[in-house]
Amino acid sequence: MPRLLPSAFFRTTRLLAVLLLGSALDTGRALAEDAHGTAGATGAAAAAKPEPAAKPEKIDNALIAELPADSVTRHDWAGAGGHIGYTATAGTLILRDDKGEPTAKVFYVSYVADGQQVGRRPVSFFFNGGPGAGSAFLHLGAAGPVVLNFPAANPTDGANAQLGPNPDSWLRFTDMVFIDAIGTGYSLPVQPDKAPKQFWGVQQDGSAFADAIRVWLERNNRERSPKYLVGESYGGIRSIKTAYALQTEQNIPLAGIVMVSPAIEMNLIGATDNPIGNAILLPSLAASQMERDNKLTPQAVDEAYRYAFGPYLSTLAGPPLDADAAKGFYGKVAAMTGLPEEVVSKERAQIDPQAHDVRSRDGRLYSLYDGTVSIADPFPEGTDNGDSPEPVLAGYGLAFGNAFTGYVGDTLGYHTELKYDLLNLQVNAAWDFKQNRELVSRGMPDLRKLMALNPSLRVFIANGYFDLTCPFAGSRWLIEHMPVGRDRVRLKIYPGGHMLYTRPDSRAALAHDVAALYAGAP
Repeated sequence: MPRLLPSAFFRTTRLLAVLLLGSALDTGRALAEDAHGTAGATGAAAAAKPEPAAKPEKIDNALIAELPADSVTRHDWAGAGGHIGYTATAGTLILRDDKGEPTAKVFYVSYVADGQQVGRRPVSFFFNGGPGAGSAFLHLGAAGPVVLNFPAANPTDGANAQLGPNPDSWLRFTDMVFIDAIGTGYSLPVQPDKAPKQFWGVQQDGSAFADAIRVWLERNNRERSPKYLVGESYGGIRSIKTAYALQTEQNIPLAGIVMVSPAIEMNLIGATDNPIGNAILLPSLAASQMERDNKLTPQAVDEAYRYAFGPYLSTLAGPPLDADAAKGFYGKVAAMTGLPEEVVSKERAQIDPQAHDVRSRDGRLYSLYDGTVSIADPFPEGTDNGDSPEPVLAGYGLAFGNAFTGYVGDTLGYHTELKYDLLNLQVNAAWDFKQNRELVSRGMPDLRKLMALNPSLRVFIANGYFDLTCPFAGSRWLIEHMPVGRDRVRLKIYPGGHMLYTRPDSRAALAHDVAALYAGAP
């Protein structure tokens, strides 16, 4: 998931969601080659006895000293494709500088299916966004062998969310490695005072992930496997930067990249004074209203997209309207979005999705991450935008952190009293978004180069109709303007918001579509 939140903070964190996601087995390359033999206990039900791991390297850092040795357990997954025995490893990878000195311990959880030919079996590396978000969202929300289910009667009730087997796990078609960015989850820098310069920036983050992936591949003898990256939210840019670093720094080309609700061009996100940014947001506002009115269809959404990049955009970019024309224009936008005409008029049709009078309707406060999800508005009379709580990011989405801590300890045997840092706001605040002297980072230049350099690279982008933080129209518009490799990029839009996979039907559809990508479907 995430991008983070409003006010002065929102501009940086709304770049979070963005928003708004170790060692491998030290038993050796031979064990990795035969894919670990038979399965053990069921992963979703009970803990399996951890196997002993090699004694960890001593690093002079009190927090890192609290990280336990790698834990290796065996499990069985059951889904539509039958039963798959697999080995889970929860542990850390050590990153080193040019002198061989440790710079970070990167936490990961891997799932490797038994009895597979490693030269053919894909391996996928997952991370979330933020940039200060841990990988628990994709791990327990979308692809892992267990999933966090929210009550169907009230999907905002994180207190009653329950872990259970994931029938739509991607384990059916790929081995998986979930990696926490340094400073998130259980991933820790050796020298915290140097972390901002070493790791917390667009370029150095991509290089660190690429290095961690290289270490895992080498330790598990998986250099021959087809390799994929899966990133959510800011993980869109993170996946592009990591892919480019793998290609140019580690000599590792990829088979594909999967982006879920991605931020690709930061200058198009949260810019209410940018007409193109306004046009990108409008179809998601319209789709959210269609869903509330039970009128959502792909055709209606397509019409909203064409209006947004046609009459709406040209009107915003054109000369000021006279009174009658302005009233008609604002009325059209109000009808599409369900907003009061006076609110649209006040904002001159350049809608700020974080504004309280945009999010608050009939005593309900709607989410930026899913325009159809709401909670009771604690300030229905009105309040500053920054005082309006975010139902997903500050609400039920946090349940992923507590659920992951229990799962990794009880089921995977990785026990530590350290906090699992699901959303590290310190990382967000310190993040260097600058790139090539630009104030915000961009993904498209590197993606263009990757598509040109690697003629077999394929990209799959998944968006939710109701996501107001990383709207689907941004992905569509960027793909439509790609001069190279456009035929190798596929966009699929699902009912749901930023974390579209929290809806069971969309999670199943996403798994089906990604499986088709891995199988070679266009």
